[in-house]
Amino acid sequence: MKDKFTCVIIDDEPAAIRLLEKYITKVSFLDLKNTFTNPLEGLKYLENEPIDLVFLDIQMPEITGIQLSKIIDKKTRIIFTTAYPQFALDSYEVAAIDYLLKPIEFERFYAAVSKIKLSNTSKNSVKNTTTDDFFFFKTDGKNKSVKVFLKDISYVESLKNYIAIHLCDQQIITYNTLKYFKETLPTSSFIQIHKSYIISIKHIDKIDNDSIWVHNQELPIGNTYRKSFFDTIGNHQF
Repeated sequence: MKDKFTCVIIDDEPAAIRLLEKYITKVSFLDLKNTFTNPLEGLKYLENEPIDLVFLDIQMPEITGIQLSKIIDKKTRIIFTTAYPQFALDSYEVAAIDYLLKPIEFERFYAAVSKIKLSNTSKNSVKNTTTDDFFFFKTDGKNKSVKVFLKDISYVESLKNYIAIHLCDQQIITYNTLKYFKETLPTSSFIQIHKSYIISIKHIDKIDNDSIWVHNQELPIGNTYRKSFFDTIGNHQF
């Protein structure tokens, strides 16, 4: 795993840049290379410099952060920083690793940037993933394996020593742990909401203060995971 991850900040608010600069200096594995208040200047820089992570505001003149993220090299990871929670779901469509809602607290910032270490570790250590984003899971206690595409996973449920992988039209039982799935599934698309559940953000139907519905299945939000979950989706109710 890399010791340092290079990063830049693109935000049209100088005060927001100063706060992120302050936070970055406190994180040993981040190396700030540049900052930009003009998003097009930031894009030009990124076209010529290999950067691991971009802190990207959404509401900016000339081009939005969402539009810019679709142009940036896919190898560059993105953390959105914005005062507008309504863009949270849009951020997952472009596979951002996190979405920070202003005003940003350092604890929340650190949790977000730590994900780049986890994602880098996962890419290097998980041997049963491919560029097509699927896994093979052993089932029935035999040597039989079932191919599962990540995009088809609605949620994952812990059943003591087993895991139920819930797809849109079926359920697969495999001998495994929820910890394995938390460390392996991409954090841009999956989040733990309860000690027994990890859900796909893209498969959420609706949310209230205590529950999430995934394909009409109501799942509880655990108290331990409540703040992290609502922070991640920008406290956006839909």
